[in-house]
Amino acid sequence: MIGVIAESADHAIVREFFELFKTPWELCRADRAYDVVLCSGGSRFDRDAKLVVMYQGSETSFDQEQKVQTRCAPGSTHVLSHQGSRIPIYGNTITFPEMGNGLLVDEDSRECASYLDEREGRVLARIGYDLFSEIRALLTSGQPIANASSPALELHIAFLRDLITRSGVPLVEIPPVPDGYQFVACLTHDVDHPAIRRHKWDHTMFGFLYRATFGSLRSVIRGRMSLRNMFKNWAAALKLPFVHSGLAKDFWREFDDRYLELEEGLRSTFFVIPFGGRAGNKSSGPAPSIRAAKYGAQDVASAIQKLTAAGCEVGLHGIDAWMDSSKGRQELEEIRRVTGLSEVGVRMHWLYYDQRSTATLEAAGAAYDSTFGYNETVGYRAGTTQAYKPLDANQLLELPLHIMDTALFYPSHLELSESQAKKLLAPMLDNAVRLGGTLTINWHDRSLAPERLWGEFYSDLIQDLKHRNAWFATAGQATAWFRKRRSAQFESEGVAPGTVNAKVGVDQRDNLPALRLRIHNSRKLGSNDAQDSVSYVDTVVGEKIETSIPSAAAR
Repeated sequence: MIGVIAESADHAIVREFFELFKTPWELCRADRAYDVVLCSGGSRFDRDAKLVVMYQGSETSFDQEQKVQTRCAPGSTHVLSHQGSRIPIYGNTITFPEMGNGLLVDEDSRECASYLDEREGRVLARIGYDLFSEIRALLTSGQPIANASSPALELHIAFLRDLITRSGVPLVEIPPVPDGYQFVACLTHDVDHPAIRRHKWDHTMFGFLYRATFGSLRSVIRGRMSLRNMFKNWAAALKLPFVHSGLAKDFWREFDDRYLELEEGLRSTFFVIPFGGRAGNKSSGPAPSIRAAKYGAQDVASAIQKLTAAGCEVGLHGIDAWMDSSKGRQELEEIRRVTGLSEVGVRMHWLYYDQRSTATLEAAGAAYDSTFGYNETVGYRAGTTQAYKPLDANQLLELPLHIMDTALFYPSHLELSESQAKKLLAPMLDNAVRLGGTLTINWHDRSLAPERLWGEFYSDLIQDLKHRNAWFATAGQATAWFRKRRSAQFESEGVAPGTVNAKVGVDQRDNLPALRLRIHNSRKLGSNDAQDSVSYVDTVVGEKIETSIPSAAAR
């Protein structure tokens, strides 16, 4: 059991942090002894615990009492290294120039940003930043594009887990890993342009013609496209007058059949725009007119029925739902009316989002949101692989978006070749296996067709996910699994000296993978054995599981 001492203003973020790091904890009680005490903000603490972890990004009275030299790290963002992982820090950071354990090192100054003080078998770990301030920043503002590749929140969890077990304290948790799999893969599709026939003499048609002809030639010259695909695009451009006249098939129209065939029974989520011709609003006024779609949900009702019959999910690709709950209710109701479903999730068109969005979407009746991600790049905007509850929401979960096709390949964004894109995504796939959680992917409706022709890359990506043993889930199923994990409760009671019982009760009458209960072995302080760092035992959680682990005091 971890006892936490934090300012009352931080209690909400503390609770969310320990939903993501699913391990027994509580706010410190005066009548209870703890193996681990975690404190932030320079709070006073009792050193009777086996391990005390003190987070603060400025000098504290404790530092002064211990006569420990501190140095404020200059600059607004710092990067700390821990066992090869680079953890960006967005708040205040201090280093301890006279200390040297190498546990956490500031990359600029090469000074330690932490130190350990071991006395009489007890350990104090002083960490030079404010953990809960960092978690708040990640789940509200998110990370800048420069740090998109860092799963920072998961690295904070990994660092704390490692610190606890290396201090001789065993640890029990429910990891974000569905039983039988390594992680969750969530395939999603934003439906923006389901038919090119709807676009006559507008920016979409002219954009297609340019990208299919001159843009394709440019991509071939730059090594971004094969000659075969260039000729396919040129043929599509020549065919366009016949498509508009009804003499040729609309090569954007069959997105439903193409994805059902390519995904081969894997369930994915399609986000559909409710009303055509509405550009909606941005925070500063009307959105650009080009944001308005040339279709509404009713126009693709037959495709929706085919997708839902195949087990896929259809959600809302929202227009104004992110900033106006009354309009959000109208948009959600339109999707419910077409699909016949009561639970509808959301991803906003053009990824419009602000810090009030989740509360607004929750008031509108959304089942979940999957908007928080990058337009310009791929990565971890919230620093996490997990669905989380934003601070202004009561129940709504945010399923973060990690990978988007247009970010990878569009000239205005990364403009990568397929080989470059595979190289960029490889660490993210490795992180999914290492950290668990979900990898949420967005491949647009027309990305399999001319002028994009990104289907082969997408197919290879799916095969890679299968090879890594991903559980393929719709966005709704993924958030339901995370809700299931969040509903699990630890009941730790000292029923015998030196023993802690952990009871977890969950409802297993669903079609979702089971949870795992993971017990991490304690290790010797200062151990750097790589094999030691992954020493744990997993147990499948049924309706209830009870397990006993020796407390640190008994070891």
